[in-house]
Amino acid sequence: MSSPSTTPRQLSVVAIGGGTGLSTLLRGLKRYVPAPRSSTSYQSGVRASATAGSDFPCLIRRLSAIVTVTDDGGSSGRLREELNMLPPGDVRNCMVALSEDEHLLSQLFQYRFSQGDLQGHNFGNLFVAALSGITGDFAQAVQLSSQILAIRGRIYPSTTANATLTARMDDGSLVEGETSITASRKTIAELMLSPADATPLPETLAAIASADLITLGPGSLYTSLITNLLVRGIPEALAASRATRVFICNLMTQANESLGLSASQHIEKIFDHAGHKIFDYALVNTAPVLQATLAQYAREGQMPIEADLDRIRSLGVQPVTGNFAHEGEVLRHDYDRATQAVLQLAMGR
Repeated sequence: MSSPSTTPRQLSVVAIGGGTGLSTLLRGLKRYVPAPRSSTSYQSGVRASATAGSDFPCLIRRLSAIVTVTDDGGSSGRLREELNMLPPGDVRNCMVALSEDEHLLSQLFQYRFSQGDLQGHNFGNLFVAALSGITGDFAQAVQLSSQILAIRGRIYPSTTANATLTARMDDGSLVEGETSITASRKTIAELMLSPADATPLPETLAAIASADLITLGPGSLYTSLITNLLVRGIPEALAASRATRVFICNLMTQANESLGLSASQHIEKIFDHAGHKIFDYALVNTAPVLQATLAQYAREGQMPIEADLDRIRSLGVQPVTGNFAHEGEVLRHDYDRATQAVLQLAMGR
């Protein structure tokens, strides 16, 4: 990222999203954050390493993740219904991604019970639920859990309101609840949040206001990304921010969320729901995908998102192209390359 003789400035970074997309990006970003309680620093202009023995410079002084909390399925949905608490699943995934040791403790937090009354529950979800009961505050429970995992950053739920999603479909019908929306075969025309006046934590708005770099995505267009932008105050804060603001476009279209949408159409949907132009750059994969991977996704009607770069530019957004894909059992973003690209944009400014 920089030469050994150069001391780069450190950034305050905010990453917004949900699902596996956000946790994937956080794994890349955390490499550039000083280790918790680490003695390494930039004192006297000394270039410190984010991880002992690594080559990653400490480019990020503060990392904040803003995470959607509208899930109503699986373990999260059961806890939400039975305990009247916010769903912990996406938050748990982000905690694990940012943890200092992604081995024993992380495996413990991700452990899923396979039998008995606890079948289907993750230990981490139950842990956050227990702390929520003790403290009476979901956000505080998240911070206490984060301390136990020694994460490199702070995690904020996008709102602490018990909010649910409603989608107006292309035929005018209304579908309520995230699980029902993602299961519907109709096309989403508009996403709404109830209560409509759900607000974020003050710390969330403060993190956005002080950020040097803000990322949105990757993740499910509506249920991981746009849902955060329906929280009153967040899109306004993003629009007012002077940070380098980057949208990380998905690699493939997604069934029930974005089939047939190009990269520019993803951006248009986001701007429409936010009511503002909220980012300046769009990270768009232009590398080809293996035929075997294409065939696997084609069974669900999914295909690579069209990189219509000229149309992206017409929206006032500068596309940043390259190979940002990692092909394994599933197609994911390569978090090293994506992280390097967004950090270079911020450092360049």
